[in-house]
Amino acid sequence: MSTSHNLPIAPLGPQRSLRESVTESLRAAIIAGTLEEGTLYSAPALGAAFGVSATPVREAMMDLAREGLVETVKNKGFRVTRMSDRELDEITEIRLLIEPPVVGGIAGAIPPSGYPVLRALADTIVAAAREGDLAAYLAADRDFHAEVLRYGGNGQLVDLATSLRMKTRMYGLKSLSESHRLADSAEEHHELLDLLEAGDGEAALALMRRHIGHARGLWATGEQEPPEESP
Repeated sequence: MSTSHNLPIAPLGPQRSLRESVTESLRAAIIAGTLEEGTLYSAPALGAAFGVSATPVREAMMDLAREGLVETVKNKGFRVTRMSDRELDEITEIRLLIEPPVVGGIAGAIPPSGYPVLRALADTIVAAAREGDLAAYLAADRDFHAEVLRYGGNGQLVDLATSLRMKTRMYGLKSLSESHRLADSAEEHHELLDLLEAGDGEAALALMRRHIGHARGLWATGEQEPPEESP
């Protein structure tokens, strides 16, 4: 069990409640691999790392357990669940089936009033990438894609896509952030909005497929995934 007070987790953001801040920071640490799969962590040790009591950590861990990111170990703490390459491939396959067609279909259909919110989220994603704030990056990325997908009118699909996004492990994010390559990928969010606003559904669909591919290639490992073969 990890008991160190110097656990490598992101600092808490001031804009959320304590529980939300702890949850976002822990989720980012798990997705980025800072908290390691199979390792047992205690709420008091994590609380000490955050400078808070164990209570909000336990509450956050229960939320993450419902998402499938951790499992509870009675009287000991929480263990980060393992995810195999096959499981990550399956998640990517499902996301490719459901997200790009929706994004392509809503091109030109988002009202002008919707773009300020989406642009602000895209700005937050880019800023967080440049600052190396992975917790803020992942939270804004999740909110951005959920907001885009909502224009497809299928709430169940939004919930499913968001759940799959939060389960995906992206262990290359930290190295990409440190090498300043993450900011380049983050700009794809603005590129996607440009295509949607221009009504170019085909290009938006293709960009979304590439964007999801990053989650299994570039963002997962820090190495560029091989280019798609031409049909």
